[in-house]
Amino acid sequence: MQSNNPFLRSYQQTRAAEVFTASPHKLIEICLAGALERVAIAKGAMQRGALAEKAGRISAAVAIVEHLKMSLDTKVGGELATNLDRLYDYVMRRLAQANVGNDVEMLDEVSGLLGQIKAGWDGLAANEIRAVTTAHLGVAA
Repeated sequence: MQSNNPFLRSYQQTRAAEVFTASPHKLIEICLAGALERVAIAKGAMQRGALAEKAGRISAAVAIVEHLKMSLDTKVGGELATNLDRLYDYVMRRLAQANVGNDVEMLDEVSGLLGQIKAGWDGLAANEIRAVTTAHLGVAA
């Protein structure tokens, strides 16, 4: 949906460009941040009684987590990918339960889980950058 607001339109165009030029690692970061954002907005909507907005945001979060789950390669990722697969299944179930039961605590649980995954993923990125910098410069970053 295209906005009439020039600032919002500019932001949307910038985000689209970021996605199209992002590395696979960055795309996962973007997805995790997007899922966390949608869960937070759903929580606010739930607390305000805006049930249609809540349902839409939870549905969007489920779609993102489902995409993350489908992108896993258990042959290459081994036990880590298998564990993430199970965790993503659990997160999607909890989101569905939170939606049906209007349960803020379940949304908080999901936010905590996704936040831990994102923190680990972000840490991995920092380690990769450090390793590349060290390899190219011959010094510790």
